[in-house]
Amino acid sequence: MTENHEKKIISRRRAFAILGLGALSMAVPSAVLTVSSAEAQQPSTTQTPKTSVTTTHTPETGTQHRHERREGRGEHRHERREARGEHRHERSTIGQKSTGQQSG
Repeated sequence: MTENHEKKIISRRRAFAILGLGALSMAVPSAVLTVSSAEAQQPSTTQTPKTSVTTTHTPETGTQHRHERREGRGEHRHERREARGEHRHERSTIGQKSTGQQSG
């Protein structure tokens, strides 16, 4: 009976995969087997008294909230554009005044 003993070279990638699986197999059972000491809450049968404070803000749906955000962005964009235009106008009038003073 002859036995062939072959040496196999393991790549770094395969070695890390084996080590990773080994570490994972040690970590997962401890995480899965942990038991919480908390107990489930039972629904209460007593009614909580309602407060007389009313809020004016109603909960929004995602669509309503998104629409308001977009409107706000448009308003801010408009304000920025107006401010840029005013700034450009100021720079152009300053440039005209300075050239007018030099030539005069």
